[in-house]
Amino acid sequence: MAETSDLMRICPVDDVQAESPLRIIIGDEPIALVKTADGEVHAIGDRCSHGDISLAEGFVEGCTLECWAHGSKFDLTTGRPLTLPAYEPVPVYHVQVVDGDIYINPRGEIVTEEA
Repeated sequence: MAETSDLMRICPVDDVQAESPLRIIIGDEPIALVKTADGEVHAIGDRCSHGDISLAEGFVEGCTLECWAHGSKFDLTTGRPLTLPAYEPVPVYHVQVVDGDIYINPRGEIVTEEA
């Protein structure tokens, strides 16, 4: 778990609709903020690694986010593409919900090994 000082408050969790991605910008980095149907909150890089398309305009299914343009699905927990044409992962951001607010560590990382 990230230190509290590493986290940036984004918005109340109730501001994010389930299965309706929200595009946010931290610094110069676009991030897709996603609440799944079961209420889990995830944040991944908002640029599809295949076509530089906004993933926040895509479709949520389970724990995946599908690029609307070419159909690549990305795992919300690892950023790894699960379908072609994308084959490079996107960054994932540590998310924490504290007292009803979403906090993100603005330093995204590429997950390189299986958890």
